[in-house]
Amino acid sequence: MFTVINHKEITALGASLRQIDQKLLTPTTQKDSTRVWYQGGEPYFDLFVELRQGKIEWFQLTLRGKSLSWHLQPDSWQTGTTNELHTDDLTFYSASKLIESNGQLDWEFIQLVRSILQTRAGEPFFDQILSLF
Repeated sequence: MFTVINHKEITALGASLRQIDQKLLTPTTQKDSTRVWYQGGEPYFDLFVELRQGKIEWFQLTLRGKSLSWHLQPDSWQTGTTNELHTDDLTFYSASKLIESNGQLDWEFIQLVRSILQTRAGEPFFDQILSLF
């Protein structure tokens, strides 16, 4: 269960998403693929997108220990939890984000992510993501 987030906080989360310089990302192994990373204004709030020929193949958003991902092949959604809120030796290294599937979709979190992304509606990149919902 995710804590209730009000409209003002949802708007602030959406507004805080900033694109990170492409040079900081590991290049994809496929010529026609591009990775895009947006980082939010609070720790552990990230949006990663992989595009092939300008179309979304995969995306993942993490926020406060939860994860939502979508993959084109097969057209599927997955929710899960991350290890980012745990404090042990493995998670001390910030690049060690691990995601464990819930097994069932967390519809409350899916709707929260959609609400956050809707605050950026009208921007082509976010409209493309929103079209997946």
